[in-house]
Formats: sequence, C-alpha cells, structure tokens
Amino acid sequence: MTTGFVSIGRAAQDRIYRRGTFGYRPTVPTETARLEAAAKRKLGREAYGYIAGGAGSGATMRANREAFDRWRIVPRMGRDTADRDLSLRMFGTVHPHPVITAPVGALDLVRSRADVGVARGARQAGVPMTISSQAAAPMEAIARELGDTPFWYQLYWPQSDELAVSLVQRAERCGAKAIVVTLDTTSLGWRTEDLDRGFLPFARALGIAQYTSDPVFRQQVRDRIAAPAAVEKPKDPFPRPQAVRALFGMAKRVPGGFVRNLASPVPRASVETFLEGFSRQDLTWDRFTWLKQHTSLPVLVKGVQSAQDVRLALDSGADGMWVSNHGGRQVDGAVASLTMLPEIVEAAGGAPIIFDSGVRTGSDVAKALALGADVVAIGRPWTYGLAIAGANGVTAVLNHILAELDLTLSLSGVRAAADLELRRTN
Repeated sequence: MTTGFVSIGRAAQDRIYRRGTFGYRPTVPTETARLEAAAKRKLGREAYGYIAGGAGSGATMRANREAFDRWRIVPRMGRDTADRDLSLRMFGTVHPHPVITAPVGALDLVRSRADVGVARGARQAGVPMTISSQAAAPMEAIARELGDTPFWYQLYWPQSDELAVSLVQRAERCGAKAIVVTLDTTSLGWRTEDLDRGFLPFARALGIAQYTSDPVFRQQVRDRIAAPAAVEKPKDPFPRPQAVRALFGMAKRVPGGFVRNLASPVPRASVETFLEGFSRQDLTWDRFTWLKQHTSLPVLVKGVQSAQDVRLALDSGADGMWVSNHGGRQVDGAVASLTMLPEIVEAAGGAPIIFDSGVRTGSDVAKALALGADVVAIGRPWTYGLAIAGANGVTAVLNHILAELDLTLSLSGVRAAADLELRRTN
C-alpha cells in the first residue's frame, strides 16, 4: 500500500514523453555523450578544452569511468518499491536528495553571470550547491540567488592565511553550511588541453571574483601597486593581437568600471596577485586544526584518495571526507576515486562521505551511494547543461540524474541506495 509517494523518475519520463506527442524533444539531451557533444558545439575551443580536459594523457579520467563499469548492479525482483526515500540529514540540514553540485571554476568561460545561473538552476532542481573559490561572481551574489537552498563553500587555501580566513568568514556570514577545503590543487596539474593553447583563464581575470571582492585581497593588490618590484621578472614577449583582447577582458571583469580600468594598473595587478598567491605547497594537516579556530562551520577535506589520509584528517579535526581526484584533472595515472571509496568509508568510521570523479548518470550515483558515499557531487554534466541552456540547462541535467537514480533504485528492487546489491566484475 502506497503513502502518496510520487516517483521523480516516472514524473520526469511522463513530462518528456507527453511533450514528445506534440513534437518536442528535450533541449538538453538525457544521454551523456549527446549532452557533451551538444555543449561542445556551444562552447569555444578554449572553454571546452578547459572544462572537458584532464591531466596528461587522460589516464585518470578513463580510470574513473572504468571503475564504474567494473561494478554491476544486481537487480532483485518481487519487492515492494512503491515508496522510496532519497533524503538525508547532514550537518543539521535535511536534503531531499543525496546529490550536490561540485565546485567548478571559471564558469564565465561558459556564459556571463554563470555562477548566479548555476545557483538558480540548482535551486530550481532542489539541489544544494558548492560555491567555488574560482567563481565568476562574489559568493554573496550567489547566495542571494540560492535563497533557502543550502550551500557549501569550497576553499583553495591561498598563501595568505589572512585571506583564507577572510574568505571562510565571508562564506559563514552569507549562510554557508560547511567549508570544503580542496587539498589536491596545491598547484595546477599538467593539463595538456590548456597548455597547448597557452590558455589559463585566471591569467585573464576569469574566475577570480571571490578574490577581487574580498577586502584582504584588495589590500594586497594596493600594496603590490604601491611597492616597487622586489625581484626582476622575465621580460614579457612582444604582444600579439590576442593580448589586446586579454587586456579588455581583464578590464571588464575586475571591479572599477571598464573605461577606468583600461588606464589603471589594478586589473593586471589583481591577476598577478592572484597567480602568485593562489595556492600553497606547504599545507599540512595541522592547518585544519588552526582553521577550525576561525569558523564555527564543519570543515570537509576534498581530494582524499587514501585511507591513511582519512585518519590524519580526522585527527586534525576534519568533519567529513570528500573522495575525489578532481575529475582526473590533477595527477595523470592516479587511482580511480571509486576504487578507493570502500576502504575510505571504512577508515572514516561513520564520518560523512562525499564523492565525485567520473560521475555521469543516475546509475553512477546509485553505485557510489551503495559503496558508502552519503552524498554524490556532480560536476561536468551540469556544466554542459549550463552551456546549452543556461540555468534551465543546469536544472534539466540535475533533474535527469535524479530521475534516473530514482528509477534505478526502483527497478533494482530497493527503496534506498544503501540496499542496492553490487557485483564486482573483475
């Protein structure tokens, strides 16, 4: 006997098929290869290369997908699955679905006001958002668009501890529910798609709005302009026409007004200040204990791939683990995140587990949840939706993934992902 439960999977199918009788097909494809191909047609080469590319030969990206293929679902029949519960409670907040958006940087490559659009899309889908340090809009503007939808803030720990604290405390003031410290990007990976184009979005003031809106960072920029160069730098090459476009782009993206910025040292100084202070390679576990003294929010560690690191993180005061290899963008030839998930779950001893890397479908989400993740983060798929249809594209992709997750559980004979039976094929 049912209790009025409405299947989000059936509802999504019904909407698509009913519109199909009137000659309409989904604007945002439901199949992953077609989704990416449609986004590629919308994006420029630099934007697509930055979003879709990985480190080195792409071996880690392939490993992520192969790991999902090694785990197979064993459907069970003759079970009552009329009511399913996808909700969970984490850090005092009830989430209707075990899905969150992963932080994706430099989304102004995709379209203007991208991060505000992502917030709108996530809110429309009822999915929490992880706001990126490398967003195209200040966190305060993104939080306003999210309204009551919960969000976390992702921190790339800069060289300046003062700046790190400022970013974290701004996030706390505008309503973040947790801080996510990304550890796997103490420097950028060897990303060949970007290297072969000589393209780094941050060098063109793309994705640095969290910094240019921060009072500590702004003071660092003023200090840089006021102080003479401490060391002699290599002479810049003779500029080509692209340099003019880059300069105009900086002037548009840095606060102060386009015309004024064209004659100001602030845009270039902002970019240089960011590039020199973006990350630090001396970040050790004791810094988490220090950070916890400056925020009342839970602190999650993103980039965990080792059970040994789980124990070190917990000893340092971390409140949860985010299992990730950055979607294959950092270390070429690294182990797949899904491969490591079961032993990390065991080592975590009940601490919350968030998972990403290689996730493309609702079936992937179901597998990660069955292997012990509490929440699964989605990255590239909704980014492709953003490229195709803006905020509505983000909503569509998230709804498609949630619908497939719901149907996968039902058709596999379970009411919750934790009850899903998996079989490893090799």
